Amino acid sequence: MQETESLREGEGVKAPRIQVKDKGSMLIRELGTISYQEGFALQEHLAAVVHGDPSRETLLLLEHPLVYTMGRSGSDGSILDPSVEVVRINRGGDVTCHAPGQLVGYPIINLGLRGKDLRRHLRFLEELLILTAADFGVTAYRVDGRTGVWTDSGKLASIGVGVRRWVSMHGFALNVSNDLAFFRKIHPCGIEQCPVASLESILGREVSLLDVSSRISGRFETLLNEWQPFAGCGDHRGAGT
Repeated sequence: MQETESLREGEGVKAPRIQVKDKGSMLIRELGTISYQEGFALQEHLAAVVHGDPSRETLLLLEHPLVYTMGRSGSDGSILDPSVEVVRINRGGDVTCHAPGQLVGYPIINLGLRGKDLRRHLRFLEELLILTAADFGVTAYRVDGRTGVWTDSGKLASIGVGVRRWVSMHGFALNVSNDLAFFRKIHPCGIEQCPVASLESILGREVSLLDVSSRISGRFETLLNEWQPFAGCGDHRGAGT
């Protein structure tokens, strides 16, 4: 079911957005392009909501205007251009870049009722993006010791998660059609000379961000329940270390 909804003022977003609710219980909101500040305010609001009511678990899918963000383990040495302004945030990881054409996903999930396993949550997000890349004919994979999703052409997606009272915030950034030149101003994820790729740069053709978003929203809840089911709702399935 797809509905048009104006988000409540307390959620920090004023413009009408699209809310998508699939056949299960997961709420999926496709927000279009919003500022990083708007996105963070909405995450904070929803984290409080989901802590009190797990049935309100939500996946936010959106784009950001150009912005550089740095996680808790970030280093100023990862910034190569002194003109770059960085937003410091409470997720894991180092510095990354968001820009139009990159699909950003913020799962607001009650991990407290799903095993309290943050590492498994990271592996779940990697699996979600690996499967999505495969939908478009791109072979993606994990690299031992490094969170994220990689291809032979470079890093395809960054992942960084924070938790508040065991409710997840932040999430993933999948390069679809964004300008990869912006990454030249940083060491992406703190990795020197880190090659970066997008679905378009690998395939050599246009890729619709809406199509990618649809693939992710279509499998998100089922895959989440396989990897991180609610306590008492069956055994964990899937792989990853």
